[in-house]
Amino acid sequence: MTKSAVGAILAIALAAASSIRASPPGAVYIDPLQYNVVGANYTKWRNSSLIGFNPTNSAPPFIQVFDSSFLDVTGPSATIREIASNPGFAFAHEAPIYVPDLNLVFFASNDGGALGYNGWYNNSVVSMINMTEVDMALTSTPGNVNIQIQTLNLSDNVQMVNGGTGPYKGDLLFVTSGRALLPPSVVRVNPSPPYNTTVILDNFLGRQFNSLNDIKILPGTDIMFFTDPAYGWLNGFRPEPMLPSQVYRFDPSTGQVRVVADQFVHPNGIAFTPNGKTAFVTDTGILGDFPGTNQTFPATIYQFDVDPTTQSFMNRRVFAYIDSGAPDGIQLDTEGNVYAGCGDGIHVWNGEGMLIGKFYLNSTTAELMFTKSGLIILDETAMYVTNIQAHGMTLATW
Repeated sequence: MTKSAVGAILAIALAAASSIRASPPGAVYIDPLQYNVVGANYTKWRNSSLIGFNPTNSAPPFIQVFDSSFLDVTGPSATIREIASNPGFAFAHEAPIYVPDLNLVFFASNDGGALGYNGWYNNSVVSMINMTEVDMALTSTPGNVNIQIQTLNLSDNVQMVNGGTGPYKGDLLFVTSGRALLPPSVVRVNPSPPYNTTVILDNFLGRQFNSLNDIKILPGTDIMFFTDPAYGWLNGFRPEPMLPSQVYRFDPSTGQVRVVADQFVHPNGIAFTPNGKTAFVTDTGILGDFPGTNQTFPATIYQFDVDPTTQSFMNRRVFAYIDSGAPDGIQLDTEGNVYAGCGDGIHVWNGEGMLIGKFYLNSTTAELMFTKSGLIILDETAMYVTNIQAHGMTLATW
């Protein structure tokens, strides 16, 4: 069968699917069958993992559909709109936390990377954006908006915030990478002024962690799980690591801390299914071989069973390998679809690990967060919202 014939069949199939699932404006369909064989004379080989897969040469941002089931995620009217921008400062990097009662999203700037303006001697910045103001502005115009963000003046014991979840018993729950000789930590922050902070963990039995990266609460409990790669050292704002790059379990009611998974290059994002039976950990090892990248290292999401008794991570297997960049922050929706920030935008897989679509930005996107207004995307020097119909799983713990 010729490629044109395959394309015609796909068009008919998509037209049939569209009669049931309406497509968002500007959505671009990619038929995997058309790219299984490209031939020796193909001119668009991607010899770098940092280049996104955009065979249609569509102008970003746009919604890229690999399977018609992605339309159940997007809904019929999803768009991608910029809501905040600062081209000279990577203010929107990591640690997004949405507080529904306040309709605020909290997040942190890039710690140690390009346009972060921090390092051994300077801290990163935690900010927030008011989603009510975003909604009002988007209603008044069909285009992009630029909402003023507010910076939080936090205690000096909060150094290089990189991951977050919650609300946790009314507070923001952050993990910090630490800075210089100041230790990485797990810290609670009141989301209301004056943003009082409480450090609840800053060591593993007297040893400093490397540089904590991300954190989640096991659903149905108040037990915390967090990742600890060596990015603080690799980015020049922490001493050489003295522990393996691992995933830890912390029970704040008993103070017990222990390792539940290891054998990573750089464990990064972490998430659970809503029932707490399955865990996901991203490994961004491909981005860890400074001053460049090692494309033979992991850019992988691993899936684990959570032991019902010990809560150790068991039966490790590959959930997905990323075609562009590496999977950073990871979230799930209520239907079990898995979302991760990658090298060209947000990638979405179904529960079986099939890539069904992307929110394509053509730039490295570290994190995302579900809100009442839609999916918030952190894109370093910009923030976006896409008004999809999927809803995120509950992350609040009371």
